[in-house]
Amino acid sequence: MELKNRKRNIWIIASSAGIFLLAASSIFYWKLVRLGYAVPVPYILDVFCSNNCPADDLNVLHTQLPADNLLNYGKPLTQILGEPDKLDKTRISILVEKSKYRLTVYDNKKPVKSYPVVFGSNPAGDKLKAGDSRTPEGIFTIKDLYPHDTWSKFLWLDYPTKQSWRKHIQAKKKGTIGWGDSVGSEVGIHGVPANSQKLIKERSNWTLGCVSLENKDVEELYQFVHQGTAVEIIP
Repeated sequence: MELKNRKRNIWIIASSAGIFLLAASSIFYWKLVRLGYAVPVPYILDVFCSNNCPADDLNVLHTQLPADNLLNYGKPLTQILGEPDKLDKTRISILVEKSKYRLTVYDNKKPVKSYPVVFGSNPAGDKLKAGDSRTPEGIFTIKDLYPHDTWSKFLWLDYPTKQSWRKHIQAKKKGTIGWGDSVGSEVGIHGVPANSQKLIKERSNWTLGCVSLENKDVEELYQFVHQGTAVEIIP
């Protein structure tokens, strides 16, 4: 009987230790994901795919580009789309063209109004890691939006996506970036600090990788988007 009790106690201790280690490793992994050093579990198969990987270059959301440099920039969006509280916001999407310093609002895939924008201080090329001051390229969605104390409004994008992670890992394999680099996070669309509208007018790329508009423009845009609005960013 004493031997059985001893074995049972050993089993209980071993099981408890295993559960503790599993919980500790899960918390550690979750923190690595939050910091951009580990791929989220739901993304792993897509990120580390070896065959039939999705073709990122074929992902195109907007095919009709506005002919004007800044389409309808002098016209309020309410005059074009009506009052935002009566609009079906699922019809709205956004295209950002980095080379043209332009953000365009689309209604049912048709361009309706453009705004001047600027980007990260290292604007050429796609974002591959935290700290490279590049604005990411690809198709994203707005996962949250809220007022911001410094930049008027913040439209938070769901970077890094599966495609972002795949490009990040491929860059590590090629030696373009280091294995200790983080993929980065907290990328969005926002305004500028108070009395800094000239940053947009002069095309001064000042952010760490976000897309920046004049405050009056991001305040207007804010009313017409929602959580889930698609945002396509192209070179």
